Amino acid sequence: MQQGTDAPEVTGLARWEIDPVHSEIAFSVRHLMVATVRGRFNQFHGLVEFDPAQPERGRVEVTIDAASIDTRNEQRDNHLRSSDFLDVGRYPVITFVSKSIEALGDNRFRVVGDLALRGISKEVVLDAEFLGVGKDPWGGERAGFTARARLNRHDFGASWNVALEAGGWLVGDTVDVTLDVEAIRKESA
Repeated sequence: MQQGTDAPEVTGLARWEIDPVHSEIAFSVRHLMVATVRGRFNQFHGLVEFDPAQPERGRVEVTIDAASIDTRNEQRDNHLRSSDFLDVGRYPVITFVSKSIEALGDNRFRVVGDLALRGISKEVVLDAEFLGVGKDPWGGERAGFTARARLNRHDFGASWNVALEAGGWLVGDTVDVTLDVEAIRKESA
């Protein structure tokens, strides 16, 4: 989806709606201190308002259905939905709302915002990249974005763990989050 000579050019502040069918919000965390478990959220929606020439005018909002967590293991997913981790009965959604966007050059951006998880809101930083725009087969415009963040799950009250006999912990503290987003242009903002 590189922006080339026949691709549409993004000018001015445009509003893009995240296409959940062609996007992914994924995460990974250490397990038994030697392996990595990966998962994703299957249901989410959001918007990106973006102007490549003036990124500071933009904003990002994402809402995730916490119960849609999927690690390809039903027993583990149910545990992650419990009060030990996401506590989806009390906190059914996870939200991210940006506060600032800063250009870093080469279509890379620093997006600072508030992540609300388990009733706790903390400022997090996303390392983001604008991948370009392109026309879809139905005459619409699509934009691509990717972003990464590293979180400490204890910051959000998800501190459950089991000590291992040989030392260390069953579940790592650090959670790496990756967003791969394809968004549909809705209007000029």
